[in-house]
Amino acid sequence: MIGLGIGLLWVLGSGCDTEPPPSAQVPPLSAQPAVERYQAEESRLLEPMLLEVLQFATYAGNEQAHAAQKQWLAGAAAELGFAARDAGPMFEIELPGPPGAEVLGLVVHGDVVEVAPEGWSFPAFEPRVEGGIIRGRGAADDKGPLVQALLAMKALEQSGLARKKTIRLLVGTDEESGSTDVATYLRSNQPPDLSLVLDSAFPVVVGEKAWNALTVSAAAGAPQLGSQPWRVTRLEAGLATSIVPDIATATLTWSAGTPDWTPLLLRLRARPQPEGITFEFVPAAVTLTVTAHGRAAHAGVNLAGGRNALVALAQALDGELPTGTPSCLLGFAKMAGQDTSGTGLDITDEDPVWGRYDVNVATIKSTPAGALALTINVRRIPPRTGPELEQHLRAVVSAFTERTGCALDVAGYFGDEPLVFDRDSPVIARLLAAYERSTGEKAQPIVSGGGTYAKRLPDAIAFGMWFPGRPYPGHDVDESVAVVDLHRGARVLLEALVDLACSDAPLPALWRKT
Repeated sequence: MIGLGIGLLWVLGSGCDTEPPPSAQVPPLSAQPAVERYQAEESRLLEPMLLEVLQFATYAGNEQAHAAQKQWLAGAAAELGFAARDAGPMFEIELPGPPGAEVLGLVVHGDVVEVAPEGWSFPAFEPRVEGGIIRGRGAADDKGPLVQALLAMKALEQSGLARKKTIRLLVGTDEESGSTDVATYLRSNQPPDLSLVLDSAFPVVVGEKAWNALTVSAAAGAPQLGSQPWRVTRLEAGLATSIVPDIATATLTWSAGTPDWTPLLLRLRARPQPEGITFEFVPAAVTLTVTAHGRAAHAGVNLAGGRNALVALAQALDGELPTGTPSCLLGFAKMAGQDTSGTGLDITDEDPVWGRYDVNVATIKSTPAGALALTINVRRIPPRTGPELEQHLRAVVSAFTERTGCALDVAGYFGDEPLVFDRDSPVIARLLAAYERSTGEKAQPIVSGGGTYAKRLPDAIAFGMWFPGRPYPGHDVDESVAVVDLHRGARVLLEALVDLACSDAPLPALWRKT
């Protein structure tokens, strides 16, 4: 899920001596029969299968689409000759090995993030192929990997290679929202002995930043005081916490005297526009609607590729609003959005392996309690803990309120922690070698700002399916993936499957650091 410009090299050693170091010199079984089978047969199924599953609008709360997709999974498994089981929040599809064999898991999620239709150039759940590119919500995150996994399993089955492990594909249902599916599944099901999570980047992810969020809020109907003859009667921005907001809107309503928006419009239009941001001004009799348009992007793995419309709106309206809840929230958004590394929140932590924090000023939304709430996504690096970050951010908010006179309530989520694997884990060496055999590229493990199921499943590590050097399009408008990369990723996966699932040796160890 992460391009080369975001990934960071892992340089730490292990300090572990509980097992001997992995032997990279042992020649792996050739994956050529499986790769050739995929190229000749299964590769032809990839486009039609992906176009089918992309039609299911499996965002949070759309239970009808989730149910329909489960029916599709069951049908696809049957057509491919695999056993399938609806395990509640997870759906299992299995290619069996010998009785009592270890289980190698392949883990994806079948849910997607929401869509703001007005930002898309086509209906997001009416996928299409254009010039070798498949477009549609979920194409990259994470339904492309779902289809890659199914077809790689079939190619391996038909290759003639003897499998010594069972391969179990797990398809989750709420990775993008509540993230309760794995925990619920594990209460009544055993996890695989080792799992590859196909929801991030190649060559292999040895660290995932913590996912935290800060929310500041105030009463939406509180008085707005000032000399300006208008008040903010509508303010909203962003779609979800993990998406860079591509639209932010404020509606001003004239509240004293005869409306004349001309002076304000002249000032707003004279302000420099940030790169990649456009503004739309719609004056009416007593209202002026100001909308900033930016570019959506994944807040964890392609933050630099986004253009934050909320921060741009806050900058544009700075000094133009009466004091009240809207101006306070926009003022805090402007401060927090000085950069995408947390400088505006007095976060300057930096690490040679992990880099800096990733900070996305994400949404302003109304709450059921009648408040307006600003939410900021913070992807945290070690060594600061969640409680320590919460304490720090509460102090930042307190200093802001003391300086501005704003009254803001503070909440958030600080329960997640970074995931750290030992670079010398035997499975990491095996996955790096599989990637090199398939691509011819010798690559280093990376750290990602995106969180995956690897945090929730024991003995699980993210492996693909996005290639270095390309901006990650998951969560973007007009989400897309190149067909050539889908085939390339399937070949890498086959190299790993043959090495791990067709070997007589036990599945290699994965050492997690705490």
